[in-house]
Amino acid sequence: MSTRYMKKVYGTDLIPKLNELEDSSDTEAPIIRDVKPKNFNAFNLLNCNGSEEDEEPVDNLNDNDDEDVNEGKDQDEEEMKPKKKKRHRKARNQNSQRSTDRTDKVDSDEDEIERTVREVNKLLGEPVPSTSQESNDDSKSFVLRSKEEILTVQHRNLNPFNELKRIFGSKTVQAEENKQRGRRRTGHLKKTWLISPRESWFPIAKADLSMSIDRSMDLQGGSGIQYFVYEHGVSYRQAQMKFIQAVESLDHENIISMVNQHPYHVDALIQLSELCKLSEDLATAARLVERALYTLECAFHPLFNITTANCRLDYRKQQNRALFITLFKHLTFVSGRACYRTSLELCKFLLSLDPEDDPLAVVLMLDFYALRAREYEWLIKFCNLWESSRNLTQLPNIAYSLALAHFRLGEQEVANELLQSALLMYPGVLMSLLDKCSIQPDSRVQGHAFFNITAATTTPPSLEKLQDLYVTRSFHIWKEAEILPWLEHGAQSVLDRVDAKDEAAKFYQMKRKERYQGKIPKNILRHLILSDLKGVTIAAMEDQQAPSNSGPILSHDPLPPLNSINIYSNPRTSRRRTNDTSNIFSAFFTSLFTDVGGNMQGLNGFMAGDEPGDE
Repeated sequence: MSTRYMKKVYGTDLIPKLNELEDSSDTEAPIIRDVKPKNFNAFNLLNCNGSEEDEEPVDNLNDNDDEDVNEGKDQDEEEMKPKKKKRHRKARNQNSQRSTDRTDKVDSDEDEIERTVREVNKLLGEPVPSTSQESNDDSKSFVLRSKEEILTVQHRNLNPFNELKRIFGSKTVQAEENKQRGRRRTGHLKKTWLISPRESWFPIAKADLSMSIDRSMDLQGGSGIQYFVYEHGVSYRQAQMKFIQAVESLDHENIISMVNQHPYHVDALIQLSELCKLSEDLATAARLVERALYTLECAFHPLFNITTANCRLDYRKQQNRALFITLFKHLTFVSGRACYRTSLELCKFLLSLDPEDDPLAVVLMLDFYALRAREYEWLIKFCNLWESSRNLTQLPNIAYSLALAHFRLGEQEVANELLQSALLMYPGVLMSLLDKCSIQPDSRVQGHAFFNITAATTTPPSLEKLQDLYVTRSFHIWKEAEILPWLEHGAQSVLDRVDAKDEAAKFYQMKRKERYQGKIPKNILRHLILSDLKGVTIAAMEDQQAPSNSGPILSHDPLPPLNSINIYSNPRTSRRRTNDTSNIFSAFFTSLFTDVGGNMQGLNGFMAGDEPGDE
């Protein structure tokens, strides 16, 4: 046997003598026990050639000892490595096979579920919900393909407490948030996004208000737009009839009793909120509006998604108008707490309910909240997408706000051009804006006829109302230090163009005279009534003959459309006439207003000079 395998067997560099191996086994044992044997593969002994290795001389042991040991180690390592690699490779193959099996199983389950959902939707005629893959693809590419995509809403921005935490810190807002939400909400089990129920509210299990798909609206396939309609149950209809009687009684105590008996009757909550607002109890008024909105949200259809901007409500239907009115009032209270980003999201949701007709003229305030929330890029994209269908730049608020948005983004040349165009088209805004900001204009601007006499004589009364609305709502934006020098430079540039007999000045003057003729559209009147701004007045038009179906102006449903689809009759109350030209809400003590209805032309036709008509 060779010395190489002798060292592997005995584990030592010394070879025992033959007589010691034969005569005494005691010397053999200590050598084996004291020295730790090396690891080797004993089956390699079967492959050795004993005759050749036995003849190896002993004298060559010291010369080849290290070489033999290294060769043995290398051979053992080479024999062990492939086995380890094979073992790891086999384990990885098994794990990948298991993961593939699990993925195939999950995919098969998802395919089965999606197939079942499609079959049910095909039977019921309901739209197929979009898959997560489609939503991910849409979120990755922000290239807007339609006007509706710009109106998508983000859930996290619908809660005003999230915005207050960013402004004042979480510790300051936590106490108020816990007070509103409450630690225990017995009966409030449904997840809501717009309003979180308060601890003191009653359970809403028996509101008897629901929402269903409105199949009366004919839509083209593939548009993704779906119409919904609110439905009143038997008990809710009975409560609505009691509410109409309470309004006819002209006694606000009956409204309070109505809310006590039916704490989740939407119209009664809106009406009582208006009474609290007149008595300067704004906190109670805001809570009543929140409860009304919570009632409407709990009745949402499972397919009514507030974030997709593809869900519509027909404003002509009487039962749908409560959501429009309540959302408008709620975002007004939210903006009063400086939560402008939340107000912007609510504006987008409100506009998405009926973007074409815009029954509450949301475009008159959407730009203000976008600027206050510093969403300049969003405002520019919105104006670019909706300009072709809505002529947004024909509104003074959009013209000035769009220029300001470009200025905030550092696009100086575009901002200067847009500001000059706005000043040429709506010169009456400048002096009112400077007066509201308590800024004394320079002698040239103050003495020039273009911003004074010419602006007053060439501005129609309806356009003047829009300008007053914009100045009253947005003058705070123009009071900042870096804005006033830019505005002054724009005014001087416009006067230079006017003195140089620029053709653009004449063009805008003729354009201003031809458009904005006729009566104010109903959606703008609704906006003015619901906004209740002190600087904007609504004069009673006693010389106009109101249509027979218009009825009195109610705070829970101001100025319904002429083609309204009613399920309840309007309160049969005698209409009062007054010569008061102050804000219409100052004369309001009950639920009735002086009727300023009539045949109103739509907002688009109003700006384009079309014939008067309804919305």
